[in-house]
Amino acid sequence: MNVQIQAVHFDADQKLIDHIEKKVEKFKTFHEKIIDVEVSLILEHVNEKLNDKVVHIKVNIPKISLFAKNESKVFEESFEYAFDSIVAQIKKHKEKLIA
Repeated sequence: MNVQIQAVHFDADQKLIDHIEKKVEKFKTFHEKIIDVEVSLILEHVNEKLNDKVVHIKVNIPKISLFAKNESKVFEESFEYAFDSIVAQIKKHKEKLIA
């Protein structure tokens, strides 16, 4: 599984990157054929907006791409919500394959 983490408009610290890499590895427990995972960390500066830390997660599985986006005051929280959304999508996709 190939993992790409991209920080937009800022330099992500190693602690944040390590946290994301560790969590992304858990995707393997939900689906064994994940091709790659793309995580974008975006710092938006729009009108002093409170929820300016945006996370996009894209997971590519054979024949399908899953996507989740979340924004909040901190990247860790944004990532956790997006991560949970992707896990739910993976589980739903696997249920459809079994049915």
